[in-house]
Amino acid sequence: MVTDTLVAVFGLVTTVALFAVAHWDASRVEFSRPRLWAAIVAAPFAVGIGLYLFVPTAPMTGVIMTANTGLVLYGFEREVSTEDEEPAEPGELLE
Repeated sequence: MVTDTLVAVFGLVTTVALFAVAHWDASRVEFSRPRLWAAIVAAPFAVGIGLYLFVPTAPMTGVIMTANTGLVLYGFEREVSTEDEEPAEPGELLE
């Protein structure tokens, strides 16, 4: 019972922190809808915590994959939107 309470508090605090950091970063790299991207990052994490707490038959791999989905999508989008437009020259080191 105490463990569930700690997981719930950790989940709530981390969800809010993920939302805040994703919103800050999306604003910094000038994404068009930073609040939407922050929600895309935070919501799947909250769902993953909810699965862990309220669905005892949920497989742990599914819980982990659900919780990480928003972070992965944001990471892919951030990589695509911040890369250079010109192709790399052969033999050139990336900075």
